[in-house]
Amino acid sequence: MPQLTELASRHCVPLRGPDHRLPYEEVQGFLNVLPGWMLVENGQAIRKSFKFDDYYRTMAFVNALAFIAHRQDHHPDLSVHYNRVEVRYSTHDVGGLSANDFICAAKAEQLQL
Repeated sequence: MPQLTELASRHCVPLRGPDHRLPYEEVQGFLNVLPGWMLVENGQAIRKSFKFDDYYRTMAFVNALAFIAHRQDHHPDLSVHYNRVEVRYSTHDVGGLSANDFICAAKAEQLQL
């Protein structure tokens, strides 16, 4: 399984169909390198809550994440609050989790470093 920096250096590729859905064992391997991310919705998505000191830092994170999503053409579901952002990834075109979800989660993690 790749380390966080190696995973974050990858780029998303278009994926369609259930053949690209990751098996549970591979999902668990990716989760082991992504601190704080959890499997939700019966294994169909991953989610993490990011906390910040104030609204300005919260929105800076959201804007940086939006830029990553645009560049990777892989978009999270976001719930934005004053000092917290809930980030959720799932690949609708494969009906669950794909490598793209973990690539983008790793990129989100690097925003926190």
